[in-house]
Amino acid sequence: MHAKRAPGPALLLVAVVALLAACSGGEQQEQRREPPLVTAVEPQPHLFRDEIQAVGSARANEQVTLAANVTERIERLLFDDGMYVRAGQLLAVLSSAQEEAALAGARASAAEAQAQLERVNSLNEQGFATGALLDRQRAALSEAKAAQESIQAQISDRMIRAPFSGYLSLRNVSAGAIVTTGTPLVTVSDISRIKLDFTVPETQLALLRPGQPIKAFASAYPDDPIIGQVSVIDPVIDPQSRAVMVRATLPNPGNRIKPGMLLTVRIETGQRTALAVPEMAVMAEGDLRYVYTVDDKHVVRRTAVTTGLRDGGFIEVAGLPRDARVVAEGVVKVAEGRPVRLAEGPGRASNENPASGPQDPAS
Repeated sequence: MHAKRAPGPALLLVAVVALLAACSGGEQQEQRREPPLVTAVEPQPHLFRDEIQAVGSARANEQVTLAANVTERIERLLFDDGMYVRAGQLLAVLSSAQEEAALAGARASAAEAQAQLERVNSLNEQGFATGALLDRQRAALSEAKAAQESIQAQISDRMIRAPFSGYLSLRNVSAGAIVTTGTPLVTVSDISRIKLDFTVPETQLALLRPGQPIKAFASAYPDDPIIGQVSVIDPVIDPQSRAVMVRATLPNPGNRIKPGMLLTVRIETGQRTALAVPEMAVMAEGDLRYVYTVDDKHVVRRTAVTTGLRDGGFIEVAGLPRDARVVAEGVVKVAEGRPVRLAEGPGRASNENPASGPQDPAS
């Protein structure tokens, strides 16, 4: 057998040369890679509206839950779920058979007392009855009428009427059921207007006034704001939250807003013009906000900014010169100190030659 010979010096030299050639080719390929194409914009004046924002809860203009005044059987229910009723409309009748019988007796007693008073009065005029007797008969008539009115009130307690016009809730009782005093029967809600309650920090109290217009947005109708106005500002500030309760009134055509809905409130307090850039140009790192700007040599610089209001895809910024070039598209492709190419338009690169680092030696 012949022992295997180790690779000769010539073979090792060929391998080293090949490896160096591969590394050199990778470096040249890296050098030839073009800088990323980005779109840059200058900060532009933008009209911003200073506003107070809050979240409020909708309430009916008027709302009450009608309950049984006595323990009794429901004789009749005169309403359907969700129906509209007028003020004074009869909604439910509780049994009042005993009271009706007592009322008939009270009416008879009152009629008898009236007749007795007339006879005594006639006798008094003729001198056959004393004034004291006449007074006692008048008192008897008053007592009889009071008893009649008391029984009439008991019957009225068994007749449930709508205190104002509005819509009824879903009912949870049926005719024939025995209800006790205080048992809820139905809720009446006047939603022709909506009361909107929300809180505002005391620091913004000076910006509010009754009659001030507001915009309210419901998640069910995000593109259709409801225009209302501030009606009342609570004179007392909550000592715990340091906020004040504000009530606004909203029209409610079509009864779209329901009590209990959450609405976003916006109250404009002023207007001003400030420099703004597209929102997508602003980056965040913790509490720091910054943008990438492009200098005259097309090199990216990270520039800290202070942000403010947002509107229509733009955000207010401070800390930038008016002629700064801010990377708006392609932000994720850039880095501090690296070159970029600027697009003059969609898909077009600037003809300017950026400082793109070492060039291909072959060029």
